[in-house]
Amino acid sequence: MDTGGKNKKGSAGGRGSSGPKKKSVSRSVKAGLQFPVGRIGRYLKKGRYSKRVGSGAPVYLAAVLEYLAAEVILSFC
Repeated sequence: MDTGGKNKKGSAGGRGSSGPKKKSVSRSVKAGLQFPVGRIGRYLKKGRYSKRVGSGAPVYLAAVLEYLAAEVILSFC
């Protein structure tokens, strides 16, 4: 009896499997942020600030904006 950590059910790569789908995890949750990383990335692309936007740029910008917002809120307390 194989008690290894891998589950052998389903096809390779997950294509065509009829099992339950994984719940999607947002990039904000992955980065541990409250600000919306996806929305900021969309605004960067839509605003035509550059021809290409890297995948780390909206995460970094969301973190900076969240930090600044927290500093402003805490300065009034």
